[in-house]
Amino acid sequence: MPKPKKSAIHQTPSKQEQLEVFASEIHSPLLEIVQAENLAWLREQPPASFDLIYVDPPFNTGRRQRLRRRKSRRVEGQSGDQVGFGGQSYRSTLLDERSYGDTHGNYLGFLRERFEAAVLLLTSSASLFVHIDPRESHYVKVMLDEVLGRECFMNEIVWAYDYGGRSRRRWSPKHDVILWYARDPDDYIYNYEAIDRVPYMAPKLVGPEKARRGKTPTDVWWKTIVSPTGKERTGYPTQKPIAILERIVRVHSDPGARVLDFFAGSGTTGEAAWRNGRSAVLVDENPEAIEVMERRLGAAGAPIRVAKPQEAINETIQRGRHLDAERTGE
Repeated sequence: MPKPKKSAIHQTPSKQEQLEVFASEIHSPLLEIVQAENLAWLREQPPASFDLIYVDPPFNTGRRQRLRRRKSRRVEGQSGDQVGFGGQSYRSTLLDERSYGDTHGNYLGFLRERFEAAVLLLTSSASLFVHIDPRESHYVKVMLDEVLGRECFMNEIVWAYDYGGRSRRRWSPKHDVILWYARDPDDYIYNYEAIDRVPYMAPKLVGPEKARRGKTPTDVWWKTIVSPTGKERTGYPTQKPIAILERIVRVHSDPGARVLDFFAGSGTTGEAAWRNGRSAVLVDENPEAIEVMERRLGAAGAPIRVAKPQEAINETIQRGRHLDAERTGE
């Protein structure tokens, strides 16, 4: 039965209503963006303060990763440099381009000390997800077995995608690896009912009811990459699809949980957390990443709080004063 509508006349909220509003404000999701060197930041945090950690660390590819921001517009005929849905032609304009080196001399040492610090931040029923390149995944898994214990390893998830060119010299590499560890292998969060279902490959063999419901995914997740021309794309290199992060957030944490990503990049973890009623802390040292996250999450309407090093804050203040001086002609 619907609740009766309140009068349009202003009424002072009761004490109970004030408490309910206060509680909702406390538990409403908040995204914190932190510009910091992640190892130093991790070592300063209180223990058992996060219910889920997902990280997509550098892949140690030995190449420079490039961030490109483009603007595309539709053009007639075949005069564009991109082809979209239905064969429509688009012409793109490069707005800006930045890059960073993805080479680490002591890659496992670089990761180990960060994971040793991060494990202390997990609550007793929390999980750690590490998204890694298949060229490094076996080394990283052995290292994580040592840090957390082999018994805490739960799954090797393969994210498979079918996009881009094909090799003529070997089987085309079209997958990443996501390693899942539970802080306590006997007590962890796994919300089975929250799993998004996928279509059966042979629906006629399972009957109409099962075909309508779909099936739960296995440890091989078929998801396309972020479309180069899609709305989701930020232009940040190594950006991952939000569908991957939403699945992890929904299944491996409860509403109101606190999520951490200390290689935050474009902020996909934060948007996935906010969409599903979780708070998140997003840490990255790269000022370009901070800029992308602020723009992306602000445009999504998420409540965000940004913490930058004092030098960056001072630089922003000085830049603001300089612009004010230019406007006033001083």
